[in-house]
Amino acid sequence: TMASDDVGGDHAGGNSVVGGGDDVGGDDAGGNDVGGDDAAAGVERAGLEVRGALETVRARVAECAHGRAVRLVAVSKTKPVALLRAAYDAGQRDFGENYVQELIEKAALMPDDTRWRFIGTLQSNKARALVHAVPNLDAVESVGSSKLADVLDRAVASSAQEPRGARPLTVFVQVNTSGEESKSGCTPSEAAKIVRHIVEHCKNLRFAGLMTIGALDYSPNPICLERLVRLRDEVARAIGSVSPTEIELSMGMSGDFEQAIALGSTSVRVGSTIFGARNYQSSK
Repeated sequence: TMASDDVGGDHAGGNSVVGGGDDVGGDDAGGNDVGGDDAAAGVERAGLEVRGALETVRARVAECAHGRAVRLVAVSKTKPVALLRAAYDAGQRDFGENYVQELIEKAALMPDDTRWRFIGTLQSNKARALVHAVPNLDAVESVGSSKLADVLDRAVASSAQEPRGARPLTVFVQVNTSGEESKSGCTPSEAAKIVRHIVEHCKNLRFAGLMTIGALDYSPNPICLERLVRLRDEVARAIGSVSPTEIELSMGMSGDFEQAIALGSTSVRVGSTIFGARNYQSSK
């Protein structure tokens, strides 16, 4: 499987492309002075691969969903904007990013109707910049504490005069279902309390669901995913005003999104399977 691709919270949502354009070096980096024609051809080739991979992933999602609505988030961290544009031109609108500065830079270069989802670890001191600089920020899926929820709530409140306006920001509570210290998120036992805090005290946030990143040693028995499904029922009871089916589940990445959909995921985050495994960060 390709599950490890999205590792470390990156796992978030990208429609990755298979084998995605190894020739695209430095697109992002602006250094096309050497072999410009070759570089352009490489970008074009990679873009075609992304489109093909995206179609394949969409078909796999549809086959597993059996008519249910499942959001496909293309996890695009470290990928050059040219590849995001290729996915966008093929109809993809939901993109997941892990790093605040990278998301801010990409948002300025992509069409306004792109729906950005932040899926990485968010430091409190960067929350305001993220909210203010990206008016089409669709959701933050990595809220792991009441403290971060409060920071985001204030950031949205202070953006009323900005392009974003005062509309509530959709958030997911990230749960560490694997117990691995390397993973962000709250413990399963803390989740209901954080959700209740958001619902009762953060009027500028809209709680939408729960997010998790599966264990790295993914096996055919997706215990982490099943744990999140059970937790959804607990959270619904704690809130009292919603049924479990109204709570979204953001789970499933390149290696396990089909199993996740079978278990009830409403949003899968696919990166390498759409954009290829290459990390372009080093070319920046």
